[in-house]
Order: sequence, then structure tokens, then C-alpha cells
Amino acid sequence: MSDDDISPISARAAKQLFAELKGAPALVLAVSGGPDSVALMWLAARWRRSLARGPELTVVTVDHGLRKEAAREAREVKRLATELGLTHRTLRWRGAKPKTGLPAAAREARYRLLAQAARTAGASHVLTAHTRDDQAETLLMRLFRGSGIAGLSAMARLTSRDGLVLARPLLDVPKSQLIATLKRARIGFVEDPTNRDPAFTRPRLRALLPQLAAEGGDIRTLVRLSARLARANAAVEVLTDGAERFLRLRDRGHLRRAGVRSFEATAFAMLPEEVRLRILLRAIDALGHEGPAELGKVETLLAALDQAMATGAPANGRAILKQTLLKQTLAGALISLVGGRIHIAPAPARRSKGGSRADEGGS
Repeated sequence: MSDDDISPISARAAKQLFAELKGAPALVLAVSGGPDSVALMWLAARWRRSLARGPELTVVTVDHGLRKEAAREAREVKRLATELGLTHRTLRWRGAKPKTGLPAAAREARYRLLAQAARTAGASHVLTAHTRDDQAETLLMRLFRGSGIAGLSAMARLTSRDGLVLARPLLDVPKSQLIATLKRARIGFVEDPTNRDPAFTRPRLRALLPQLAAEGGDIRTLVRLSARLARANAAVEVLTDGAERFLRLRDRGHLRRAGVRSFEATAFAMLPEEVRLRILLRAIDALGHEGPAELGKVETLLAALDQAMATGAPANGRAILKQTLLKQTLAGALISLVGGRIHIAPAPARRSKGGSRADEGGS
């Protein structure tokens, strides 16, 4: 760890962290009471005071209703926000909590409530306190889940979500520097015990970081890897955009139907595998109605398409036979290979066991 990693953040450095947000009408700060988010609030408040004109800041604390201490922690955040001259709101995740997948469900609920608060406040951005340490941990989590390069790019500084911009101004800042900043300012914070609970994946991976660092895989190295993968991912996205234009050009004169994506199978087969996967992912996510498609399932679909095209191609290598060679559903989309063309459209609604359509509820 370098000296910079344990030195407080200066007012000048804080201005650089928030500089691109100066023109926003209003900002929502997600503050739980932990060191990272409290530092975000304190730094943002100091930055805002340095501006003649700047965005209005609203602090939002989400109480998930999972720990009895959460209400007290929210009150403490409100006290500090008030001292800093900031508006504060506490939002609660109400209703039954799932027995499995609780961290993911809590995260989705948190972002949904933050988005609601941002719209109420007229904010264009929601700021979270993700740090360089979080970036490294996210890379490891996705690596062990077998993510592709898009997932291994980890978190971006700016992300569009629910019609808003999710901003992470502290993404290049180590957690140790935020703690040093709070200690210098004599500002207290709380530690969420779930951050050390080995029942959850992230704390288990966090405990491995010292061992990885001993082998050369320290946080800086992991973050540098995620940045390089983000560059590669951006390049492949550009190639995918170009490939989609290529498919459309090959399709001139072909009758297009609303709500259906269709392209020539032989032209599709000419493209690199990663690009073909992304074209399928984009189409399925756009037309399906069961959420984002899993990469592994799209890989299986692509292999099935390749096999069907190879099986259906006549020996002389000309056009694929005019017949249905593949038809399957994935993530609420219907994918078919018919007459030498790949078609992707919304799949019919699933039927429940009682015979009615599952998404219509029956009578």
C-alpha cells in the first residue's frame, strides 16, 4: 500500500472527483452510514460549498429492514447530513423478503428506491460510493461465475439505469484513503456486520485478497485488469455495431416485420463468434420478456444454430434448405432457423399447469 492510499483526500482532489457532475440540476447520494458512503457525502458537501452555483444534493438512506440497527444508523446519517446542510430521506424496503438470493434482491430494491428518490428530487444522477476495492472484488466475483469480457469489465464510472445515470465518483479511490479522510475530519461511521459475514460471497472473496496480493494479484493489478477488459469490451461493441449494419445491408429488399429481427444465416455465420453471441444477446434482450438472457445459454443456442446450419446445408454448399431447422425459446424470445434465415421474436406466453397463460393469471 502506497502513502497515497492512506492520505486524506484534499479539497482540490475532491473537486476533480465531482467535476463532471457540476452541471447536473440535482444529485442523489446513496449513503448507508458506512465509511465509503459517509465519505462520499462529506466530500460532496465540501465540493458543493466550493461552487457559486451547483447541483442540489439529496442524501438517501435505504433501510432494507434486515437489521434492527439499520433504523438507528439511518438517523445518524440524517444527523450528519443536516449538519452538512443537506436534505436527507430514509426509504424502506417493505414487504416479504426472499429466502434465497437475498443480496441480489436487496440490491435491486435499493436501486429501485434510489431511482424513485431521484425522480422526486429532479436529480439526473444517483451517486454511489463504490471504491477501487469494490471494483477488484466485483472482478473476482464475476470471474468465478464464468462471466464474459463484458462482465469482467466490472463497474463503469457512469452507467445508465432506469432512465437515470448511476455515477461512481470514488471508483478509482481506495477504501483506506476514504477512512483516512474521515479520521482527519473526525467524522464517525458504522461497519455493517454483513460485510464480514462468510455466509455471503463478497466477504469470503475479500478475505482471500491478502493471499492473492502475495502472489501478485493485489487490488491495483485486479483493477488494471478490469480496465483492460473494459477497453476490449468497448472495441467488441463497436465491431458488433458494424456487424449489425453489415447484416442489414445484406438484407436490402427483404420484407421486415415489426417486432421481429431477422437476418441471413450465411451472412451471420461469417462473423466472429463473440460478435455473433452479442448480436443474439441484443436481439433476445430486446424482444424477450423474461429478463436478460444468460451468456451460457446464448452460447448453447449459438452452438445449436451452427449445428443446424451445418446439418441443413446441401452438399454443393449453396443455400440452406427451405425448412425449419431449429426452433427454441430463451428468456422469453423465440429463435428459429427457417429457410436460410434466423428469426428472433417475442415468444408466446407460457401456459400454467391449469391451462391458462401464466402471465394472464387465469380465471
